[in-house]
Amino acid sequence: MPSEVQFTALSYDMEKAVFHLFPALCKGCGLCKEKCPTDVIEWSETLGVYGTPAVKPKDAESCIACLICEQVCPDCAIRIERKKREKKAG
Repeated sequence: MPSEVQFTALSYDMEKAVFHLFPALCKGCGLCKEKCPTDVIEWSETLGVYGTPAVKPKDAESCIACLICEQVCPDCAIRIERKKREKKAG
């Protein structure tokens, strides 16, 4: 019976979403950085699976939670958890 592997995420709480990065899966390919329409993603001090820099969001306000980074990541190292919008009373 195979043992279960646990992956720990680095989570960044942003205005519109929570950005989860799994360094044990990130190989530092940069596809997420390249495809981000708001240029929110940058290299971090955290090392990925091959000892290359992993990524992180630059700031909490610029991310639009479009999910493109999650979709283009070939190793499923990013998960975006969108926050529910507060309905305005009016």
